[in-house]
Amino acid sequence: MDILEETGMSDCRPIDSPMDPNSKLSLGQGEPLADAGKYRRLVGKLNYLTITRPDISFSVGIVGSLSDRRSTSGFCILVGGNLVSWKSKKQDVVTRSSAEAEYRAMDLATSELIWMKQLIQELKFTEVVKMKLLCDNQAALHIGSNPVFH
Repeated sequence: MDILEETGMSDCRPIDSPMDPNSKLSLGQGEPLADAGKYRRLVGKLNYLTITRPDISFSVGIVGSLSDRRSTSGFCILVGGNLVSWKSKKQDVVTRSSAEAEYRAMDLATSELIWMKQLIQELKFTEVVKMKLLCDNQAALHIGSNPVFH
């Protein structure tokens, strides 16, 4: 509520998806703010808010870094249908293709899955069954399914 009051949006209506994923922002778009510090403080508060609100991570990542060409990696881990871990971050390097970016994201998710499996086994929480890594990138799926390419 503090963020809404500070930005003068306390009377706004709630919306399910805070940003269209296909919209593109550019540095020259819109009017420059009179107080750039206020913008930085707002983005910082939104970054902090993403700890408990993963649904706004994508939007916050877009307004935090407009000129960056690096892909954003993200994953979520569900145990028994419940979200137990998630991450969304800019990749360390600029990739040549979406398939390469997806493979880097799957590498990050695989590392987290291995760590989660070891934690569950160590805590003797439950028997660890087969874990699934799901990917929605068609190019990465085609490369992975054709043994000639890898």
